[in-house]
Amino acid sequence: MAENYVPRLRTHYNDVVRAGLTDQFNYQNHLQVPKLDKVVLNMGVGEAVNDTKKVKSALADMEAIAGQKPIITYAKKSIAGFKVREEMPLGVKVTLRKTQMYEFVDRLVNIALPRVRDFRGLNPKSFDGRGNFAMGIKEHIVFPEINYDQVDQMWGMDIIVCTTANSDEEALALLKGFNFPFRQ
Repeated sequence: MAENYVPRLRTHYNDVVRAGLTDQFNYQNHLQVPKLDKVVLNMGVGEAVNDTKKVKSALADMEAIAGQKPIITYAKKSIAGFKVREEMPLGVKVTLRKTQMYEFVDRLVNIALPRVRDFRGLNPKSFDGRGNFAMGIKEHIVFPEINYDQVDQMWGMDIIVCTTANSDEEALALLKGFNFPFRQ
């Protein structure tokens, strides 16, 4: 990407969302206005217990979705009931910041979520009390980067949107400014 490239959602935040939040919450300083901090994507691959090649497949899919290289997560301790041994690969995760984060959120809201079957909106109660929002997707194939014909297995993924908001109310207003489809 070019050095002077600014994502569409970043300019939308600077021009529209920041002014709306300042009016709504009466901020005195522009640094008080909450903003997106990072987006963490996590894909747990439970089938990796039997076949470690599935983690490599999930790694490739996550790299296509996120646009940057994810890391493999390993088991911290052995659990005999789940046939999990210590240091066994169990999933992949990636943290997006700055330009990649805004590009991912843009694709998530405008392309991926409308493609989810039986989608009725995001749960507005999925905040953690400190302004961070977590959601889950049952099928990772809703992203346009994934070629449906080449997918051997469908996995769910967790998406955590971290903000600098101090309360859930501020974070909800921020995400609504980015057109997140919350249910009423």
